[in-house]
Amino acid sequence: MNNNYDVIIVGSGVSGLYAAINLPENLNVLIMTKRNLTLCNSALAQGGIAGVYDSPNDNIQLHQNDTLIAGGFKNNNETLHILVSEAAYDISNIMKLGVDFDRNPDGTLHRTLEGGHCRHRIFHHKDATGFEVVTKLLEKVKQLKNVTILENALMCDIKKTSTGFSLNIQLEDESNQTFNSHFLILGTGGIGRVYEYTTNSAIATGDGIAMAYELGADIKNLSFVQFHPTAFNNRHTRECFLISEAVRGEGAYLLNCKGERFMHNYDDRLELAPRDVVSHAIILESRKQNSTEFYLDISHKDPEFLRNRFPMIYKNLLDQGYDLTKDRVPIFPCQHYLMGGINVDCNAQTKIKGLYAVGECSHTGVHGNNRLASNSLLEALVFSRQAANNIAKDSQSCPDKFDTYDFPVNTQAEHIPSGIRTEVRHIMQQAYFVIPDKAAAVEGFERIKELKKMLSTQSYHIDANYIEARSLVTVAYLVLKEVI
Repeated sequence: MNNNYDVIIVGSGVSGLYAAINLPENLNVLIMTKRNLTLCNSALAQGGIAGVYDSPNDNIQLHQNDTLIAGGFKNNNETLHILVSEAAYDISNIMKLGVDFDRNPDGTLHRTLEGGHCRHRIFHHKDATGFEVVTKLLEKVKQLKNVTILENALMCDIKKTSTGFSLNIQLEDESNQTFNSHFLILGTGGIGRVYEYTTNSAIATGDGIAMAYELGADIKNLSFVQFHPTAFNNRHTRECFLISEAVRGEGAYLLNCKGERFMHNYDDRLELAPRDVVSHAIILESRKQNSTEFYLDISHKDPEFLRNRFPMIYKNLLDQGYDLTKDRVPIFPCQHYLMGGINVDCNAQTKIKGLYAVGECSHTGVHGNNRLASNSLLEALVFSRQAANNIAKDSQSCPDKFDTYDFPVNTQAEHIPSGIRTEVRHIMQQAYFVIPDKAAAVEGFERIKELKKMLSTQSYHIDANYIEARSLVTVAYLVLKEVI
């Protein structure tokens, strides 16, 4: 296997795949992913892609305003303008790559409505848009002769070299190899597994963010964590499947333990208020009623419409014993998305030359302190293309050689103590859920500092358990440091 590449992309979600597609074909590219190719948060995205494209009743200013309002006006106006302005190009481009969006009977593209949007502007593929986009982009990437794909590759460490970067990668057979590149794109996703309950996939442990931090990149607004108000609530599994915002967009009601609608007591936008507003309302209503029993009800809509519009959600709920067309579905807020991350500029480049971050692990600032529904896949597309374009320009002055870093190996090292990840998740769930607990955050931060010191000063066996525990501790440290 070749170990030297012009560009290494870590992560096989929408941002990583789209970056590879947009890179020049004369560059030698490696995409590596921690597990299998489609295990990523992108593939779980249900709602769709927000954007103004061939939209006579909409414009980019309205999209920008909705994003600002949802984000508490803490958005970066420069990157936000790029996001909404470039949406049309990337929506058109992925359709050319085969992405199939739902259409109306007359053949026009169907646009749905979600919380916080003043217009129907979300393009979707049923209720499985992310999987559709990932699948079609992956088909294209597999046709590219300049791109190599490496699955089950655990990133253990990154070092800066005089010619770019060296990565210590543990392969499926648990052997370690060093890979070198001139440019490095991190598309490593979010931090969901730092919480007891999350909609994120098992790989979302913040590895890229933690390693970029150790490398010296700026990490910004990591405490900007989004809790989705309507995760399925069975109280048994750590990974809670999402019931898309689009269900409320199609008319679902939120009900408390008494079976009463309650959003009118908290916001005039009712069920279609932005996610943070709805999540806060549920927690406040929970305290008022002294109950965590909440429901989503769309049984008043046509059953055939619901089965066709939300086939994946309908099936998932049936598997759990609930019929979306007849039953009230139990829901509760759950960790869903990260608005902060590795700080980048308009080209998705960090302050470290040659290091880029795209997708959820990056902080472009477009979302402010609360992401507007269906802007995540759009951000992944727009800024991964920005990164690819900037690399194309800078690659013309790359050296021919690749310097490497010799990563030390301690074959006698002990495994880390058990229970570290469980303890971190409990601390974060108690200290920094929808409405933070300042006392619990202060107490939890002291314990997190102890764990961080232990993992950074003692030598442990390098495996997935250690890497992910180290990442989660680092992420928890950075979040709580901002909070207190």
